[in-house]
Amino acid sequence: MITGNTCKPVVSVVIPAYNEEKNISDLLARTCKAVESSALPYEIIVVDDGSKDRTRELAYRHKAIVLWNETNQGKGAALRKGVARAQGEIVITMDADGSHDPEEIPKLIQPMLEGATLSLGTRFASDEGKKSTKTLNLFGNGIINLSIFLMTGRRVTDSQCGFRAIRRSFLKHVEITSDGYEVETELLLKALKNGNVVREVSLNVSKRKNGHSHLNPFNDGLKIMKTVVRANLLN
Repeated sequence: MITGNTCKPVVSVVIPAYNEEKNISDLLARTCKAVESSALPYEIIVVDDGSKDRTRELAYRHKAIVLWNETNQGKGAALRKGVARAQGEIVITMDADGSHDPEEIPKLIQPMLEGATLSLGTRFASDEGKKSTKTLNLFGNGIINLSIFLMTGRRVTDSQCGFRAIRRSFLKHVEITSDGYEVETELLLKALKNGNVVREVSLNVSKRKNGHSHLNPFNDGLKIMKTVVRANLLN
């Protein structure tokens, strides 16, 4: 196992990646420096979700454990594989497109050290953060946030941000069933509905560095809303 040092990791950074050869090297180099600054033992796990480019090859050049799916199965499926491999008690998830700032990982870790179950990054605490996503996505996020509030009575400002920290002891006791982008909503709902401590942390999220988004606002939005409705019916 390749880790930041020889101790059992306290922090596991899980990064699903699909055709991100233009972003992965810079992201991993910065992520290594960021988690080393926390002085906590760590590991970085990249899950190549059936990429057709050099994503996996480039990930191997950094201090990362590299897992892969032979075919593209979706973000949720990739996260399941990475989480199952993770050994740290604090699991950080982040996107591979360069939109998340690895230097802010310590900001996500701090609430976990104070007892939070989920430390949720939010892009929308400032007007500048709202510019990091398209108007349609911003509107859809707001609808989902409202639905979550109506279901749980608890407010979140950015339910769809993939940059977050989750306690592994929580992940071990919940079943992740989502294969796609709805995985963020599924995990958040399961945390909120079970009374876990969820803290939001304002982060500087930008537009992806290179390439194009794999998110389909309509199709993936429907899947996310189905996840919300299903969680309500199962309550």
